[in-house]
Amino acid sequence: MTGSLAMDACPEDPVVVGEIGRAYGVKGWFWVTSHTRPEDGIQRYTRWYLDSDSATNPGRWVNVARYSPQSKGIVAKLQGIDDRTQAEALTGMRITVAASDLPKAGKGEYFWRDLVGCRVVHVDGQDFGVVEDLIETGANDVLVVQGDRERLIPFIPDQVLVMIDLDQRRILVDWDPDF
Repeated sequence: MTGSLAMDACPEDPVVVGEIGRAYGVKGWFWVTSHTRPEDGIQRYTRWYLDSDSATNPGRWVNVARYSPQSKGIVAKLQGIDDRTQAEALTGMRITVAASDLPKAGKGEYFWRDLVGCRVVHVDGQDFGVVEDLIETGANDVLVVQGDRERLIPFIPDQVLVMIDLDQRRILVDWDPDF
């Protein structure tokens, strides 16, 4: 690999925003699986930390030379990656950025990563447990809450979710405790 792919320290408070897919063409381009919403939001990042579970392919900082939207997704080209073989060597690597590089959430908007670990409490005071994960569905996202049992609570602000206090790591809900 070239000098633009020098090993470096992982970002503080890393956030995975995508993954490198299969090579695209012969000039070093590859498909990008974006975890941002909207999907093309990944294009706001021009510097990535590539990370993998492989000891033979350690993490490194890279600079994005170009993005190109395609009918079936997004392809990207990195500086210093100039042929298909180099692009194929990156397949499966996680695209990571520092949390400080994320855009600020707007009023009433939340990053999933900020909701995981929050305590969920019913309006009557019953403790439902802690948000373990979120699920994306067609209609609305769903909180996966683990407590005395697992509960799936729809993420519907001002109806089901009465209050979200990230400072206190607490979500107040109006949801049937038996459901």
